[in-house]
Amino acid sequence: MPSRSEFLIGPTSDYETWLTGIRSIGVFGSQGVDSRIFRGSVRGSCMWGMTALDTAFASPNISRFDRMRRDPRLNSSDYYNVVFQISGRSTLIQDDHKAELAVGDIGLVDVARPVSLISGSTSCRWLSLSIPRRRLISHLGLEPRGGLCWHGATPACRLLFRLVSAAPGEADSSSTAAEPYIQFAIYDLLGALFAESDLPPNSSHTDKLFTRVCSIARNHFSDPDLSLRDVASEAGISLRYLQKLFTARGLTYSRFIQSLRLDHAAHLLTRRQPTKSHQMLSEIAYSCGFRDYAHFSRMFRLRFGCSPSVASEAHVRAGSN
Repeated sequence: MPSRSEFLIGPTSDYETWLTGIRSIGVFGSQGVDSRIFRGSVRGSCMWGMTALDTAFASPNISRFDRMRRDPRLNSSDYYNVVFQISGRSTLIQDDHKAELAVGDIGLVDVARPVSLISGSTSCRWLSLSIPRRRLISHLGLEPRGGLCWHGATPACRLLFRLVSAAPGEADSSSTAAEPYIQFAIYDLLGALFAESDLPPNSSHTDKLFTRVCSIARNHFSDPDLSLRDVASEAGISLRYLQKLFTARGLTYSRFIQSLRLDHAAHLLTRRQPTKSHQMLSEIAYSCGFRDYAHFSRMFRLRFGCSPSVASEAHVRAGSN
């Protein structure tokens, strides 16, 4: 992910400073912008423990911002940007997908690939939320393509837009304990958006096969004996080919299955107290496919920054505020 300092550019009317800020979301060049009369702002923040960038500009001309294939590859290209159209209108173009964004709409940008963002009005404002590539792939069970768009009329889109728009400021530390759970809700809502979308017609055979492999893993991750060989056998492919499917996407099977198990554990912990299930933490670990509670606790701490017991108690405190 980009360093913290890259995202602390405050409101500015200086075009070069503004352009430096938007490069953080994968844009390198611009067209139709007169730097002499340009007015804009760019401001980064930490939203629910995730990097966010609030970008706005006003120009008398329709403007276009591009990241071309010939541009230098970003050091931070291992993530996606979820783009929220706060004001104005714009067009998002990536991987032959063309999406028209109006206020309340959400678009998806793959930062590792060329992208164009064209303003449809003389002033626009976007909020961009950075999502780590590997975690999004493991949560969705597929590798999403950039250029997708969801309209604000859909329930999941409306809920996600409202959640992000209502996020507390950086100075508000009262929500820190709830951050892992809000993040999980964001990933769930993104999952709901993808569930409502069909795979693009031009999805490759390997993309569809990888989606099937991930679906098999998601259906059986609670089995501690589930092996890569088992998944390959059910998918009807060789073990070596399955490994290549993960490697081509910067993933490994072990990390993928562990991510599924930890996400589900966090999901159960958020519901442990509200539903008064009194399910023991060790039972949660075992139900998610972990044989060893100590190993589960260690991996949970690495993923969410706290132990399962602390996470459960923090959720109770957050819910009582």
